[in-house]
Amino acid sequence: MADSAIVLPVDGRQSPTAAAIQRGVRRLFARLGHVTLPEFTLANGRRADVIALSPQGQLTIIEIKSSVADFRADRKWPDYECFCDAFYFAVPEGLPLDIMPDDRGLIVADAFDAAILREAQRHPLSGARRKAVTLSFARLAAGTLHALADPQARLSTI
Repeated sequence: MADSAIVLPVDGRQSPTAAAIQRGVRRLFARLGHVTLPEFTLANGRRADVIALSPQGQLTIIEIKSSVADFRADRKWPDYECFCDAFYFAVPEGLPLDIMPDDRGLIVADAFDAAILREAQRHPLSGARRKAVTLSFARLAAGTLHALADPQARLSTI
């Protein structure tokens, strides 16, 4: 039987290190029973590197930092926290962990897997915000699946 894996287009905005971390993070969350989407645009216009949806409807955002310079240059990540129940940084092995905020979740990842080093603090979303983000998640996932199944389809914004 032929391999029936769906191949998504490569997102050229990421470094190879960030792409590897994303893959490992998504594998970790899949193992935990969550479904994930990469490069998820939030209502405030920011783009989360990975968003995960648990079987219970909890939303987790994972911000990938591939280097010390990447972490120091990006101060947008606090804008993501009001769109999730939990927030993690994901970094490659070897990155100095003492530069990461100690009050946020922390994951170390590579292209094959990831491990949670520090659990994220939980801050439940309001019902209205949870519904809005979950609906956006569902529409993006369904639109992506449709685009893969029918690449010539004229879809409205996903």
